[in-house]
Amino acid sequence: MSLTLDTYRLLGRSGLRVSPLALGAATFGTEWGWGAEQDEARKLFDLYVERGGNFIDTASTYTDGSSERLLGEFTRENRESLVLATKYTTLRRPGDPNSGGPQRKSLFASVEASLRQLNTDYIDLLYLHVWDHTTPVEEILRGMDDLVRQGKVLYVAICNTPAWQVSRMQTIADLRGWSPLVALQIEYNLTERTGERDLIPMAREMGLGVVPFSPLAGGVLTGKYSRGDLTASGVGDSTRKSVTVATGALTERNFDIADVVKEVAAELGRTPAQVGLAWTLQNPGVTAPVIGARTPAQLEDNLGALEVGFTAAQRERLDRASAIQLGFPHDLLAGDAMRRVTRGDMKIETRR
Repeated sequence: MSLTLDTYRLLGRSGLRVSPLALGAATFGTEWGWGAEQDEARKLFDLYVERGGNFIDTASTYTDGSSERLLGEFTRENRESLVLATKYTTLRRPGDPNSGGPQRKSLFASVEASLRQLNTDYIDLLYLHVWDHTTPVEEILRGMDDLVRQGKVLYVAICNTPAWQVSRMQTIADLRGWSPLVALQIEYNLTERTGERDLIPMAREMGLGVVPFSPLAGGVLTGKYSRGDLTASGVGDSTRKSVTVATGALTERNFDIADVVKEVAAELGRTPAQVGLAWTLQNPGVTAPVIGARTPAQLEDNLGALEVGFTAAQRERLDRASAIQLGFPHDLLAGDAMRRVTRGDMKIETRR
């Protein structure tokens, strides 16, 4: 298998063409204690775009707004050629209850702030960033549709939301003729495969392209951490490692998976990061993983995932090492007992 950034994929049931790897801009700016200064961020942006990349991911509050502001500067000359995705719902002013959340007031104010910071007239793809269980879905969907009708947003999408709620929202949008959700952003990688239970199958059925974040599990799959880090402290420190520790990504199970990634990487003459990324990239349910880098060398290494090809045996080893139980009703429905009582010996070919 060999891809390039200009081997574009359609995003969900839209006609929007995006690169198979999205450039994550959460590393643009150093306000969070880690990340890339402006000159280094510019090198990352230029490297990605020069290779044919067009899909860039940010959010209104990434690095306290610096991520969007830097992208606004970098995209002055080629804005129309790029697909800029940003997000809303996270608090823009701590203490102001309506400066965050999915509700209409937060939605419109956040989009206006993003338009100013990105120095653009429109946002290609707007995600609801974090579901909060409080705002009626009709309020969210109608607000998103209004922004699309105004031309300030072209497509709408969603992150970090239960599968049943996303499918409900998509159905309401369809019935009312509102703008449909075209993308779903979830955490998905070799250490975090629970999206296979409901989120990824739901996205396929409902017409949403899956755009995974953290495809390298916060760096665990790159081999940069060891079992000695299992007792690491530092939660609250302003480092990328502290974020990984805080999310609970450093576990014996995850290190076991990372060991298999290293083995396969050695067999292929590739880096562990390239193998971990390639596994997610090659999943037929995935449109474009979001890669985040702080240096051009890291980005170059990540882009090498486009050229990785697995043997069937290598893919099976990675799958087996990271396998999860799908749980009820998925395991029951896939079992021989249910097959016997529903199909018997019939052979049924499925084409989707």
